[in-house]
Amino acid sequence: MSEPFATPKKLSPILLGILLVVFLLSVFSLFLGFDAYLGGDAESGSTYMILGATTLALSSYVLFQTRKRVLKSALKTQPVTTTILCEKCGLKNVRDFKRGDYIFKDVESCPKCNENMMISSIYREVKEKRKIAPRLG
Repeated sequence: MSEPFATPKKLSPILLGILLVVFLLSVFSLFLGFDAYLGGDAESGSTYMILGATTLALSSYVLFQTRKRVLKSALKTQPVTTTILCEKCGLKNVRDFKRGDYIFKDVESCPKCNENMMISSIYREVKEKRKIAPRLG
């Protein structure tokens, strides 16, 4: 069964707006730092440049981390399986779910006894992630 792409959720527009404002302020701070440094005030120029570079780095880090988290949190579709059973001889066949399948639907003839087989169950296979227990000590 082909697995469709998981659609990622979008970032919050409020978060994007805040990050844009912080980014613009950091660029402005870098500009003030260069201007003050070229004007002869090395102390305030270096302060502005350090402040601008730090906030630029932090806002970029927050943007990339939230984007990574959004991509991780996108739901992946779980595989759905259909079980087909022959009531006469007990032959059991498992296949991927197909659109239109429902329980007690007659689908195909049994390869052993040529009787009609029917869908006995439809279920989703859950693959749980293993949780690592915290280490004590």
